[in-house]
Amino acid sequence: MKQTILIVAAHPDDEVLGCGGTIAKLADRGATVQVAFLADGISARADNGTAHEVEELAARRAAANAACRILGAQPPRFHDFPDNQLDTVSLLSITKIVEAMIAEHRPDTVFTHHAGDVNIDHQRVHQSVVTACRPQAVHPVKTLLFFEVPSSTEWQPPGSGPSFLPNWFEDISTVFKRKLEAIDAYASEMRAWPHPRSREGVETLARWRGATVGVEAAEAFMLGRRIV
Repeated sequence: MKQTILIVAAHPDDEVLGCGGTIAKLADRGATVQVAFLADGISARADNGTAHEVEELAARRAAANAACRILGAQPPRFHDFPDNQLDTVSLLSITKIVEAMIAEHRPDTVFTHHAGDVNIDHQRVHQSVVTACRPQAVHPVKTLLFFEVPSSTEWQPPGSGPSFLPNWFEDISTVFKRKLEAIDAYASEMRAWPHPRSREGVETLARWRGATVGVEAAEAFMLGRRIV
């Protein structure tokens, strides 16, 4: 049976940072991978004027489309909740969007953000996905996985939120170059080393996660639920 995967991310680039290699790996195996973004990713930036904002939004969505093509995912779906302000939107409103995507795509596996990320949008997306994936009868989602995002997950101080303690690792050694190519599509969002959201930071994290499980490169996740 063909596997169907749904990636629910707050912002364009979160999907590549968190699970880009896994997307490529699953797509190569024949899975249908759908990526969805809930926040626009740019409206919180103070230097945006109306014309600039429209231009930047178009550029970021073009980058997301390019990244999905590189990784083998379906064209991404975009929603327009306000960037870094998902705490101003009712959880019900966000959850209804996630529920609609689940009803449309019938995924058996969903990837989303970790609950302890310092970014408020990541936290709210996590909550909405967990709510939408309640294990009710005939619900399609059997596996729920939470990814880490450099410059958000590791920036939460101990005690301020739940720690990211991975217990699921995907070997991405054979597709790691494609993850980096997808990262390059988001060049305008990347920072200079030693920022964790730099190309070098992304590579270092993947190499370290791989080293902890004896492979060249890996992505780490926390398993939320698996029904077999």
